[in-house]
Amino acid sequence: MVRELHVDEIAGALAKLCIDICYRMSPDMKAAVKRARELEESPIGREILDQLIANTEIAAEGEVPYCQDTGTTVVFVEVGQDVHLVGGALEAAINEGVARGYTEGFLRGSIVADPLFERKNSGDNTPAVVHTRVVPGDRVRITVDAKGAGSENMSRLAMLKPSDGIEGVRAFVLDTVERSGPNACPPGIVGVGVGGNFEGVAHLAKRALTRRVGDPNPDPRWAAFERELLDGANALGLGPEALGGTQTVLAVHVESAPTHIASLPVAVNMECHAHRAGHVEV
Repeated sequence: MVRELHVDEIAGALAKLCIDICYRMSPDMKAAVKRARELEESPIGREILDQLIANTEIAAEGEVPYCQDTGTTVVFVEVGQDVHLVGGALEAAINEGVARGYTEGFLRGSIVADPLFERKNSGDNTPAVVHTRVVPGDRVRITVDAKGAGSENMSRLAMLKPSDGIEGVRAFVLDTVERSGPNACPPGIVGVGVGGNFEGVAHLAKRALTRRVGDPNPDPRWAAFERELLDGANALGLGPEALGGTQTVLAVHVESAPTHIASLPVAVNMECHAHRAGHVEV
């Protein structure tokens, strides 16, 4: 049986989610930051982490954003094939929800309509970046990552040769973390995509950031590689805000996909300590 769903429900749920993730750090991310506080060996690193934790608590209590950069709104939508959307277009409803959330929540609008010439702020953080998939079922699942620009600007993509292998991927990921230095606002999460093609690998890296913080890849080979990359990144010694320490990265999430026999694409999407991600289902 096909379920009918009015797009206003999607807009409303998305508006609430945008506000919530900017005001309240998710429990998994907060736990990761607190765990880093226990592990950090640098006194100044521990002090920075204390301040980050206090900042999120003040923001939640006062219902204000815990970072002034409330990001580009990246929306992953999984639409059940047994859902009949009524009342308007899906993408218009998504942008309506984003606009309402950023306006009602007093979140900073950070999107310019034209990237090169006028660079005029759209005023309500639209348009969102939307990725849509049709999946089995009669529900619509929405995942949002409000991605800050500081860490986003440190992200990189490379089309490696297959002969570069796992060593090439490892070197590229760790070099990206090291180059990012303080600009990615560490400690954060590193989303890695391996495989697919040019545009697909960037999508993998972005989607990797939306996984519950620290949840390993279900494939034990990739999970072991994630742990190896995490240890390697933290051995760089950058630490919180790159002022020295052992806790540069809270988690490394790797997503993979089949690729061409002549290619080994890899993308690294850096995420800062202000990780704003969440899910809602309607």
